[in-house]
Amino acid sequence: MSDTDHVMPAGPWQFDKQVTDVFDDMLQRSIPQYNAMRLVTFEVANRFVKPGTAIIDMGCSRGQALLPFVSNLGAANDYIGLEISEPMIEAAQQQFTGHPHGDRVTIARADLRHEFPNVTSSLVLSVLTLQFTPIEYRQRIIRRVFNSLAPGGAFVLVEKVLGATAELDEAFVDLFLEIKRQNGYSQGEIDRKRMSLEGVLVPVTARWNEELLREEGFAAVDCFWRHLNFAGWVAVKP
Repeated sequence: MSDTDHVMPAGPWQFDKQVTDVFDDMLQRSIPQYNAMRLVTFEVANRFVKPGTAIIDMGCSRGQALLPFVSNLGAANDYIGLEISEPMIEAAQQQFTGHPHGDRVTIARADLRHEFPNVTSSLVLSVLTLQFTPIEYRQRIIRRVFNSLAPGGAFVLVEKVLGATAELDEAFVDLFLEIKRQNGYSQGEIDRKRMSLEGVLVPVTARWNEELLREEGFAAVDCFWRHLNFAGWVAVKP
């Protein structure tokens, strides 16, 4: 039995304390090229940060995406992590307790369907977050992101995606599931997680995501990372 066997829910997926406690390990074993994705996300996003502005992470979970910005940029910026799961909020707050620049970090409870901070940002991150929001809210969420950004600021979006066709999607998913098996997940764990995420994690195609970004005003949109059914984009505000 793996360390995460006991957190595989029988019902709909929840980011509860059990998931929070093993979250980093779960992502490492579930997301192809996870460490490479984290590194390139920081390297790309960091180029768009302007001093004196906010860096916002939507769905910050334990604060892993914000941490390299806080550590490298320090007092030059403010950092806002938005999260709805109380156990994740507590874990993110602990992440920055005692950090030399922890006083610049705010971890706030926020329902992205209805809330967004009224600040000027130069970077907004959404790393494996938008896919958990209902499709009918995604356009207005991206509009709020766009309105928050200063000109030249960037929105960095990393998502699980559907293949462009049913055949391609099936191929990508099969390869993805094989990676999970190689990383120690049993078939029972894989099946239970897939069932628990049905209707909770709702991916769309890469093209749909790109069109949504452009429709809300982002003129420059490009994919900076892709592996199977996961992709990352940077979208720049004119």
